[in-house]
Amino acid sequence: MNTVTTGDSIHVLDDRAAQVWTKGSSKEFACDRKSTAGAVTQRACAFCGSRVVLYPIADALHIVHGPIGCAVYNWDIRGALSSGPQLHRNSFSTDLAEKEVIFGGEKKLKASLIELIEFYKPKAAFVYSTCIVGLIGDDVEAICKQVTQMTGIDCIPVDSPGFKGTKKSGYQAACEAAYKLVGTAKTDGIKKHSINLMGEFNIAGEAWMIRKYFERIGVQVVATITGDGRVDDLRRCHGASLNLVQCSGSMTHLSKLLEDKHGIPMKRVSFFGFEDTAQALYDTAEHFGDSEMMDKAEALVREEIAKYAPRIKAYKKQLKGKKAALYVGGAFKAFSLVLALRALGMQTVLAGTQTGNAEDYEQLKEICDPGTVIVDDSNPLELAKFVLEKDVDLFIGGVKERPIAYKLGVAFCDHNHERKIPLAGFEGMLHFADEVARSVLSPVWKFAPRRSLHMKTNLNPGND
Repeated sequence: MNTVTTGDSIHVLDDRAAQVWTKGSSKEFACDRKSTAGAVTQRACAFCGSRVVLYPIADALHIVHGPIGCAVYNWDIRGALSSGPQLHRNSFSTDLAEKEVIFGGEKKLKASLIELIEFYKPKAAFVYSTCIVGLIGDDVEAICKQVTQMTGIDCIPVDSPGFKGTKKSGYQAACEAAYKLVGTAKTDGIKKHSINLMGEFNIAGEAWMIRKYFERIGVQVVATITGDGRVDDLRRCHGASLNLVQCSGSMTHLSKLLEDKHGIPMKRVSFFGFEDTAQALYDTAEHFGDSEMMDKAEALVREEIAKYAPRIKAYKKQLKGKKAALYVGGAFKAFSLVLALRALGMQTVLAGTQTGNAEDYEQLKEICDPGTVIVDDSNPLELAKFVLEKDVDLFIGGVKERPIAYKLGVAFCDHNHERKIPLAGFEGMLHFADEVARSVLSPVWKFAPRRSLHMKTNLNPGND
């Protein structure tokens, strides 16, 4: 397979050369492309993307129409804590086998939906189409309509066969499915100063922390979409005055639908790190033009930073000069992580995302230091080689990146679906600093194989 070489030991496929860029380079950077065949991308399929977006709606029934392996693949893929119902934690599947593939699975889907709805009495049901369903042509939408009429429970098809594209396509399918519930309930009791918190998935309780910040400054949170989500909140979210979009990759499509159809403006925000969290609160107060709200926001920020800043400063002394690599799904995480690591005295030498667009990468280029390698839709071999070349002390990513770090003897922090520690808000920044310090400064790395030795032996092209 043809490759090009950048640096001493980095080999990148020809077709991907434009998706790897170093700050200070004059060459053009490319993104928003389909994954290169044979590159073993870290991206997930469209079905997985739709599932992780809708999964945290806790009082809905989620059923995967397809082989059992599809349901297993992303079962409980997000922590998605719920303050009440736990129905979302079940990974129901029609378990299509050879018989259904040949003769069709519509009867099985209908029977499964009726049985599950009668037993669990959910607020709504989401039915996910997988690759095999797209191939055999089951009319999932028709079955959903029939069951809705029979049971009175909204059954919503999620058109997400994996072969339709990348996780981005799954995000869009999820947004369109969620939007079918919007506007189906009254908006009584919603205040003028109200928001929808979008793209927050409450992996470790972050949505609860953020909601309290807004309550303290006098803002009502109508719906969190989709962390600790509720069907009834989604039905009336069109009554909010502002959408705050955190994970722009997953929620931009829904926010645009709400803006186009209901006139709700959107602001992109982040709640990771002192700076971004404070800015999100200030932007909200400024949007509503309420001086009292701004005063409350400023007081809240002063109080919270005073509480945690001294301990962050102590960690900064220990971590100053350490180098970090990060590879995340959405670009908004990358922006916040670069700033948060800089606040800890660390330098980001590698930054990449799975789903960033041109605008995202321009922003990432601006905030990164000279010499930082920026990659789009990378793969394990590329990531491993860049980590070694830059001799990083910490790798931040998700479950698929963890083995790369540990095999190279590099500290790792999970910033994705499986973590148990809340990282949002002011308190979350302290948790992040603590986890980074414990990981990077652990004495265990004294016993790990030298990274330079790995670079010379295990990772040379053609070396078994």
